[in-house]
Amino acid sequence: MMPLSDRLLVSEARFNRVLLAFMALGFLSLVAAGVAAAWVTRQNQTHGFWVGHSYRVENAIGDAQRALDENVVARRGELLAPDHAEYLTVFNRSATELPRALDRIATLTRDNPRQQAAVVRLRALIAVQLARARGSFALEAAGKPEEAVRAFRAELADRQVRAIRRTFRAMDAEEHQLLRLRDADQQASVRLFYEVLTVAGLILLLVAIVSLLVVLRFTRDLTASRNGLRTLNDTLEDQVATRTADLSRANEEIQRFAYIVSHDLRSPLVNVMGFTAELETAARPLGELVDRVEADAPALLTLDAKEAARVDLPESIAFIRTATGKMDRLINAILRLSREGRRVITPERLDMDALVAGIRDTMTHQLDAEGTVVTVEPLPPVVSDRLAVEQILSNLLENAAKYLQPGRPGRITVSGEQRGDRVSYAVADNGRGIALADHQRVFDLFRRSGTQDKPGEGIGLAHVRALAYRLGGTVDMLSELGQGATFRLILPAVYGT
Repeated sequence: MMPLSDRLLVSEARFNRVLLAFMALGFLSLVAAGVAAAWVTRQNQTHGFWVGHSYRVENAIGDAQRALDENVVARRGELLAPDHAEYLTVFNRSATELPRALDRIATLTRDNPRQQAAVVRLRALIAVQLARARGSFALEAAGKPEEAVRAFRAELADRQVRAIRRTFRAMDAEEHQLLRLRDADQQASVRLFYEVLTVAGLILLLVAIVSLLVVLRFTRDLTASRNGLRTLNDTLEDQVATRTADLSRANEEIQRFAYIVSHDLRSPLVNVMGFTAELETAARPLGELVDRVEADAPALLTLDAKEAARVDLPESIAFIRTATGKMDRLINAILRLSREGRRVITPERLDMDALVAGIRDTMTHQLDAEGTVVTVEPLPPVVSDRLAVEQILSNLLENAAKYLQPGRPGRITVSGEQRGDRVSYAVADNGRGIALADHQRVFDLFRRSGTQDKPGEGIGLAHVRALAYRLGGTVDMLSELGQGATFRLILPAVYGT
């Protein structure tokens, strides 16, 4: 089952993702609504412009029709009452306004080929009509009123006048049709605008409701998790104390077992080593006997007996001595680890500069022989167990001096720094380095890495890590093969904190 703290982290992460997703959805809805509203507004403006344009065209057509009607009325009034000069004035004004009105219609209907064609027809028809009107006025001025009246009546009965009015009606109908279409487009764009706003509002409302439900659910989960954490915190000290006691008992059992095993192994090992010494002592007179027999009676000495006495037996004894010596060192290391685990930690304030300088002094002969220089930078003090810290740093310095790169002058630097309630000490060298695959295994018991051309059983770094753990700290390393290594010891500034 997932721990409560992990469940809380997972729930919070899920809440953040869901809330972020809905916020993004809401933002995208607002952006979409804004874009749609802008587009619809632009369309509405376009439709509104064309609706107004249709009204302007209709007004221009109406102005032309009014000017034509004024022209006809002025001619009729002049023929019926020739003494009234105002009719001639009205005629002249309408005759001037008609071409202007047609020009305005032509300008406004540049986008409509049908209206442009109608304007061309009107120009021709009205030009003829105005020419006739001026002819009837000329007859009136020449004292021929009857002929002028006949010409006017013939003109009214002519199809040309009807064609002019028919053309105006067609143009007016054309603009009415366009006005209906454009007005429908404008109404459709307005409806679309409100539909977009409605959809955006519904999406935002949905996002708000779902977000509120997510927040409420997360709040419930958070409350439940906090209650669980409160319960866990209330019993945490008891659980820690129980686990610590269990671990202490297990550690004591392991140490006691290691001590018993190593102690029991030592007895038969001592016997083996003793009998090996007796065999070695007995082998010398046997060899002397073989030498005398070979000198006095060589026929009695076989080749197998001679090789067994002079070669096989000494080699076997040497192998036994090597194996028992190694086993003795391993048993001693296990006993040392067991004793360290049972030893009582005695914290005291340590002057690390003096402590490291003392370790360096004890290694002077080895360092001088290898031409190795050890540089000690100012080190922060620490409150810890002197013996354990000395053993850790001695082991790290000895390893740095032992595994140098052939042909390269040894350089070892010891540095340190304090960060908050932790202190860190680093032992850096320019030696052989350790391959990345071996970074962890070098801390395992009886494990070594690289070329095995130096004496050792693979116990030192395991001992270092065990001591660091006992002091409440850790030990790690950074290294590349052929580029040296840096071992870093991290301890609490005050043991037990």
